[in-house]
Amino acid sequence: MRKITAAMIGALSGTAVMSVLIAAGIYQAVFYMSDERKSRHWQLPEGRQFKRYHKAIRKLTAEAEAVPFEPVRITSRDGLELFGRYYHIADGAPLIMLFHGYGGYVLRDLAGVHKIARENGINILAADERAGGRSEGHTTTFGVRERYDVLDWLAWADRRFGADTPVILAGNSMGAATVCMAAGLELPANVKGVIADCPYTSPKDFILRFAKDRKIPAGLTWSLTRLGMLLLGRTDLTRASAAEAARRAKVPLLVLHGEDDRLVPGDMGREIFGAWAAKKRIETFPGAAHSMSYYADPERYARAVLKLVNTVTEKS
Repeated sequence: MRKITAAMIGALSGTAVMSVLIAAGIYQAVFYMSDERKSRHWQLPEGRQFKRYHKAIRKLTAEAEAVPFEPVRITSRDGLELFGRYYHIADGAPLIMLFHGYGGYVLRDLAGVHKIARENGINILAADERAGGRSEGHTTTFGVRERYDVLDWLAWADRRFGADTPVILAGNSMGAATVCMAAGLELPANVKGVIADCPYTSPKDFILRFAKDRKIPAGLTWSLTRLGMLLLGRTDLTRASAAEAARRAKVPLLVLHGEDDRLVPGDMGREIFGAWAAKKRIETFPGAAHSMSYYADPERYARAVLKLVNTVTEKS
C-alpha cells in the first residue's frame, strides 16, 4: 500500500511539474514580449487573406509615419513608462485615442482611422500599449491591465486639454477589446464614444476559440495559459471581459468587423454589440479578413467612423 501511495504521489508531482513547465512555455511564447520581439511589431500579417492588402497597408502606414508628431510619455499606475504620439491637427478639435492589436504597431493597425482623423480635423493620440513599441514592459495581458492604461492616457488628456475636450476611444483587435473593457470602468465625462474594430469578447473566449479552431484541447490549453499568466505574468486573465463591460457602458459604440475574420470571429463583435448598454451601431464588411475592414471598403468605413464622431461631438 505504501508503495502504491508513493507511486501515486510521484506521478501527481511529475504531472504538476510538467503542467507548470508547459504553462511557463505558453507564457513565454504568447505573452512575453522581448526587446527583439517588440522590434518586429511593424511586420505585416502573413497568409493568403492578407497578402492582397500588403501594398495598401504599406502605403497607408508610410503616410501616417510621415506626419510630424509630438512624443509624449506617461507613467502607468503600476510604474511603466508608456509612449504615445500626439498629432495636433486643429485647435479646439476633438481627440481620438488609438490603441493597437496584439504585438501590433498603432500606425499600421489603425492607419485607416489615423487617415480619417487627420483629414477631418480631429487631433490624434496614437498609443504604444504596454510591452509594445516604445512603451516599457514585457508582458501583454490581452486587455486586462491595458484597460487601466487607457484611463491613464485619459488623465493625460485631461491635464493637457482640459475636461471639456471630447475624446473618442478607438482600438483594433486586442486594442478594440481593451477600449471596450475600459468602457466598463468609470470613464471621464468627456469620453463620448468607442470605436471597436474586430474586438474579442474576453481573453478566455479568444483562447478557447483559438485552440478549438486548431484542434487543440481547448479546456486544457485555457487552464495552462491562465496558470502561466498567474505565475509569471502576475495577471488573472479572467479579471476582464469586453462582453461583460459592455453591460455597464454609458457611451455610444461603433463595432466594425470583417465577415471573413478567421482570428476573431464576427460573432464576438456581435456579442459585444448585443450586450452594449448605450447607443450602438455595427458595420460588417463582406470578405474582409481580420483587421482588414478599412481596406475592404475605405469609404463606408470612413462614413461609419465620422458618423459616430460627428454625432457625439455635436452634443458636447
